[in-house]
Amino acid sequence: MIYRIIMLTGVALPASLCMAAASEKEPRTLTLQQCRDLAIAADKELAIAGRKQEIAGYDRKSALANWFPEISATGTYQYNSRDLSLLPESVSEFLNAEGPLYDLRVEVDKALTLDVTNVFAGAVTVVQPVFMGGKIINADRMARLAVDIADIGYEDRLQQTLLSVDMAYWQTVSVAARKRLAESYSELLQQAVSDVTLLEAQGMATGSDVLSVKVKANEADILCTKADNALTLSKMFLARLCGMGTDSDFVLSDENADTIVTSGPVPERTDKEITAARADLRMLSLTADICDRRVAAVRADMLPQVVLTGSYVVTNPNMFHSFQNSFGGFFNVGVSVRIPITHGGERLQKTRKAKAEAAIMREKLAQAEEMAAMEAAQLRHRWDEAVRRVGMAGENLSAAEENLRTATVGFNEGIIAFTALSAAQTAWLQANTEYIDASIELNICSSALRKAEGLPLN
Repeated sequence: MIYRIIMLTGVALPASLCMAAASEKEPRTLTLQQCRDLAIAADKELAIAGRKQEIAGYDRKSALANWFPEISATGTYQYNSRDLSLLPESVSEFLNAEGPLYDLRVEVDKALTLDVTNVFAGAVTVVQPVFMGGKIINADRMARLAVDIADIGYEDRLQQTLLSVDMAYWQTVSVAARKRLAESYSELLQQAVSDVTLLEAQGMATGSDVLSVKVKANEADILCTKADNALTLSKMFLARLCGMGTDSDFVLSDENADTIVTSGPVPERTDKEITAARADLRMLSLTADICDRRVAAVRADMLPQVVLTGSYVVTNPNMFHSFQNSFGGFFNVGVSVRIPITHGGERLQKTRKAKAEAAIMREKLAQAEEMAAMEAAQLRHRWDEAVRRVGMAGENLSAAEENLRTATVGFNEGIIAFTALSAAQTAWLQANTEYIDASIELNICSSALRKAEGLPLN
């Protein structure tokens, strides 16, 4: 399209524009680190882990609030249909009856009648816990541990995501290498078909040789088709991990490399270092600490509780001024002590239950530490074996390539039979396949070993 525009207009487009237009058709190239970054941004479980961190922070602040006094204000209004009289009803009727000194008697009755038609009351109360049996301090420490668990949970999920991406990335590189190998093998056999056909015409090869090489060529074509489909599926899986559409067109930076770059050595850690570094074990350890704190928190219900209280109360009518219609108030302070005595042993059983749960968590932690040490040892063994396999596979590949070159020359010179050439081709294919498998196994094993030992992948 660009070439047609130049020819029709006679004006040369800028080189940058031509390169930009051409690059639109080129697939996107992704490195391993770019795939990791995309997967981190797209991982929903990682986003949930981040939300859990946020929730743990709120719980921590809620627990911290228990250290401070609780201040509350209340207010009330009440309408009463009758006033209050300090005199019996018969006396009040006498005072209000007509007769001598009527005005004086009425004034006396009014003085002894309280106007409570509209009653207002309000209070500001302060409650400060002094000793709650250790419940507040243990709740605060459990909230702190929960924050640490949420942080480590995010880290653990991050490492799991990176490991999944690493495995999918190198698996895709492996399939791509197998595809290139199948294509090279197919080209090799197609050339062999042509050569054997010519030799048959010259009487130097039989029809059986021609059929044999054609069968192998067809098998190589089938291998190419299978490898192509496998590469498509592998890229779809990697694209899903990276949050891209399954129809995304991209090329991995190691996909078309002549040789597969293998990972370097992985530092070896002791069992104690692994226990201290692995996120899942740290989470279990903190969970066990929370269970221990929960025992103390449950036991607090069996201990005395001391609370300071203080309040300021205001009323209308004024109780301190003959219940006149004005506001008056007073304040008070006090100490409240609550001592549990018995409740059928309920609190004791709850404490025992919490102790049993804490013991179970400690057993789970010990079991997980043993499994982690075993996993790391097994992966270390696999990694050592993969290193040796890569070295031996490289030597075998060099030998197979030289053998194929020699067999091809000998066959073309008529010195070696076709069966020997076919065997050299098969050996070359197997040597390349073994080298690819060994290299990919080493890279995948390196990532798995780093995670098993608590080493960061990024």
